[in-house]
Amino acid sequence: MQFWTTLSLSAALATGLVAQSPTPPAAPPAPPPPPSILGFAVTGSTTIGSQYIFRGLTQTDGKPTVQVELDLVHPTGFYASVAMSNISWFTDQNAGFASARTGLGSPAAVGAPYLPGKVNSASVELDLFGGYKWGFAKDWTLDVGLYRYLYPGTYDNLGAYRNPATTEGYLGLSYSWASLKYSQVISANTFGVNNSGGTTYVDLSLAIPLGESGWTVLAHGGKTTYSTKANPGYFFNGSTMTGNNSLFSYTDYKVGIVKEIKGYTLTLAGTNADTKSRASDNDVTVYENALGRNIGKDRLTFTIAKAF
Repeated sequence: MQFWTTLSLSAALATGLVAQSPTPPAAPPAPPPPPSILGFAVTGSTTIGSQYIFRGLTQTDGKPTVQVELDLVHPTGFYASVAMSNISWFTDQNAGFASARTGLGSPAAVGAPYLPGKVNSASVELDLFGGYKWGFAKDWTLDVGLYRYLYPGTYDNLGAYRNPATTEGYLGLSYSWASLKYSQVISANTFGVNNSGGTTYVDLSLAIPLGESGWTVLAHGGKTTYSTKANPGYFFNGSTMTGNNSLFSYTDYKVGIVKEIKGYTLTLAGTNADTKSRASDNDVTVYENALGRNIGKDRLTFTIAKAF
């Protein structure tokens, strides 16, 4: 009898303790799925940064940038995106010589073939791109698509330059945190350089997570290759040919660190591009802008991005 009394008391005590125990918290609700259009999930991001770097070149002459991107992704692997950023690089170009710099945005002072009273303006880059991603094995992805770079603006006084709008085809292969991508220009000109169709870019990029710390290390190497096609309208200095389009070829590198904090992605990266400032006569400029600065070389950039 004492045994059953003790057992009953123990059961009652256990029941009381269970009743007094706090109710475990409910699992957080799953985040709502992104909105969709015709089966395409709609996502995007906004970015602010200390400058806009593209393939090792500053697109804003070292000044701040604001960017936005909208992405449509289909479960089958097809995708399409649009992105926009402020830029200044095109009208910052030197329309004359290093010895008499004149910005392409106001080139009237350099004389023929520029027209008096005519100017150029290009302050925005608009990118349209899309393609297909195929996950053909665990952690392996093949990516193929087209990229169209557009620069809305006024182009009334280009002289030796061309409208910078450019079309590229690309093929990429990625495994886990490593990716290799090959791009080739299929338009007649490349970012305003005359007679430069077929320019290629090879990009090897790594995004290495540091365990469970939330930090990611970035490493990148890229190679831009222009053909040796002549461009006499640009490289003729009035007496001799100072080079050809191969002077625009260069290699770029990047090392950086990424951390996500409360939904914001913070990136600090150092870049280097071995871009040539001038041609052999030391007067015709290559990557030296009208402000006397090489838009490549060593740069440090900080960005904050927010996905939506």
